[in-house]
Amino acid sequence: MSVGRIAVRYATPILELAEEKKVLDNVKTDMESFISVCDDNRDFSLMLKSPIIPHQKKADILKKVFTGKVNDLTLQAFDIITRKSRENLLEDIAEEFLHLYNVKKGLAEVSVTTSIELDADMKKAFEKLAKDITGKDPLLSEKVDPEIVGGYILRMGDLQLDESVSGQLKDLKLKFSKK
Repeated sequence: MSVGRIAVRYATPILELAEEKKVLDNVKTDMESFISVCDDNRDFSLMLKSPIIPHQKKADILKKVFTGKVNDLTLQAFDIITRKSRENLLEDIAEEFLHLYNVKKGLAEVSVTTSIELDADMKKAFEKLAKDITGKDPLLSEKVDPEIVGGYILRMGDLQLDESVSGQLKDLKLKFSKK
């Protein structure tokens, strides 16, 4: 079974239970914190994925790190996931939880790549463009890539608008190679 499908199978009931217990926003914050810990601490992330470290040891480490800092529901979810020997997928499950949360709240995950950093006016313009296209409130994340030379690449789920100079040059090259 694919990692994505497994992540959905665990993230969905966590989301539903958090909503039922009215701690959805707390669990969302916990999942963001967990992903942040994984991103900031490579050793922690590698520990979770290590086949050498016993599952119970990983569960103990998770309890020590997160007890008192996260909601009890989040700790219970971490415990169940480690008992099922899926702690190597905890980061994927947390990311899927955030994706499902955004879908539930009607938010669109939007990524914009530009050659320069965006100022406040440009961010507002991209948010308006994304809202016009998706009809949902956008969660804008930005990336700077000097290799696109100019313009932008806007990604919204499966949709991508490539209005970059490098993308237009690639299109021209493709057209000339066909003729």
